[in-house]
Amino acid sequence: MVYTTAILLSLLGYFIIGHLAGRRVKHLDDYLVAGRNAPTFLILGTLVASYLSTSAFLGETGFAYSGYPFVMLIFAAVSTSGCLLGALVFGRYLRRSGALTVPEFFGKRFASRRVQVIAGLTTVVGLGAYLLGVMQGAGIMFEELTGLPYWVGLVLVWLTYTGFILYSGSPGVVLTDTVMFVIFSLAALGGSLYIIDDLGGWHGVIEGLLSQSDKPGIALWHGVVEGDGAAFSSPAEALTWGLTLGLVWAAVLAASPWQASRYLMARNEHVVMRSAMLTAVALAIFYALMMMTGAAINLYKPDLDAEHAMVWSALNVMPTWLGIVILTGVFAAGLSSCSTFLSIIGFSLSNDILPASRDEKTAMRTSRLAVLAAGLIALVLALFQPPAVMAVVWFAATLFASSWGPVALMSIWSRRITAAGAAWGLIVGFVGNLLLSLATQAEWIVLPVYLHPVVISTAAAVAAIMVASRLTTVSQAERDYRASLHRRDEDIQAHWERGTRRVAVCTMVVGILVGVFLWYQYAGTLDGLASRFDVADSATLGAYALAVGCGGMLLIAGGVGYRVARTRRAGVQRSVSSGA
Repeated sequence: MVYTTAILLSLLGYFIIGHLAGRRVKHLDDYLVAGRNAPTFLILGTLVASYLSTSAFLGETGFAYSGYPFVMLIFAAVSTSGCLLGALVFGRYLRRSGALTVPEFFGKRFASRRVQVIAGLTTVVGLGAYLLGVMQGAGIMFEELTGLPYWVGLVLVWLTYTGFILYSGSPGVVLTDTVMFVIFSLAALGGSLYIIDDLGGWHGVIEGLLSQSDKPGIALWHGVVEGDGAAFSSPAEALTWGLTLGLVWAAVLAASPWQASRYLMARNEHVVMRSAMLTAVALAIFYALMMMTGAAINLYKPDLDAEHAMVWSALNVMPTWLGIVILTGVFAAGLSSCSTFLSIIGFSLSNDILPASRDEKTAMRTSRLAVLAAGLIALVLALFQPPAVMAVVWFAATLFASSWGPVALMSIWSRRITAAGAAWGLIVGFVGNLLLSLATQAEWIVLPVYLHPVVISTAAAVAAIMVASRLTTVSQAERDYRASLHRRDEDIQAHWERGTRRVAVCTMVVGILVGVFLWYQYAGTLDGLASRFDVADSATLGAYALAVGCGGMLLIAGGVGYRVARTRRAGVQRSVSSGA
């Protein structure tokens, strides 16, 4: 009963907070992009919250429980680099555009309504699938915690986030996202520290994992590579998977609509860069703690349904008060993603696909109706589609890596890409990935781990862009708009530069601390136990390399951010004159 009460109160709380935010909504800019005045902390909160859905707490932590905590760390170290990549090479230029949605930016950049509509359609279809996955995750959580039927949870969750989005739009999403970010950050930190401490610290957890026989190799960097249930057949295959999917998700973080659209709400481009670096820090710490925690749950009970491992530990291992924090945190992660995705779908329907409204009042009414219609369709699908949280979320997210990734990057840095090239790049990348992914899931084709459907479809999208752009001509409007994106306000630059450099330094310091922590707590502990448990030298060397890599990615990210933040006028001019 206590968990039911906590969940219901959290739903009520988010509904009230979302509605309070709606009092500031006076104009279309307020509704769609929060008045373009959100500070760093709010952008940080909504970036992390929109990324860490129930898939992270249930699916990815469950994958760590299944035997691959450190493969997931490899994945996280590479993928979180996409936060800074997206901010530096796309996000800050997107913020300069003044667009209301990312598809609208593509339409302005290529002076083409057709490109805007195509980008809008991919947004609706791709995020519709993503929304379906996170809604189902929230419904599963509600059923397990309250004992009430799955459909009841879905309806209550839907009513909560749809209710405040209809009224408050982006301000409600950003504010509730940030509140949820604080809650599930405390949940991840508190839950992880409790479980790891309860099992004897990192030394006790690693020793326990080496001692158990249910999942041999779970304590090693490559995870389980033996037995019928092994996801990988060799350490090399595990490493290839971590690096390949890490790069794919780096592209997702860099250019996906739910991440990139957050930058449109930022106060200025320095807020974009600061929030991106801090997001990389938050995600790095989250994955370092949560993946180890997921593996450690095996020492309590090794035969759980993997996606339910975190929920089980909150209900059966932790004190009631901490279990409540954990479960409301996991629930908040799902709810925040639902609100983010539904708002973007609705805004894209009204702004990018439907005919333009005659006035601002009509545009806001159309946006609200689009949000309601999209939400109803998602609710119906979630009620009748069998749940598969991690599979649906990962499938939907990667659609944008192959379609939006190349077009977003080239829209800023290429002088040769044309409207036709952008249109065909979006279509080929999206449809190609969709068909290949469905074919592999149906086992019609079998691809090696390094040839993920995203890799093939991205290459096809780039080829389509190049061919279509060669056959067409860049218009003067496209040239002028691209040039305008490379001009920045030097007054803002001078005023904000020092603070951004400080955030970059903090990012580098955290990178060093994360690397040192993993070096001593994981690699050092494993090395000390190696002779006792007959651990191969290659496994201990891999553990040290993992520590260096995880810390090094943040160190590099902070260094690049520092370098870009202190670029002077001459550097700006060089960037305008250069181009692919």
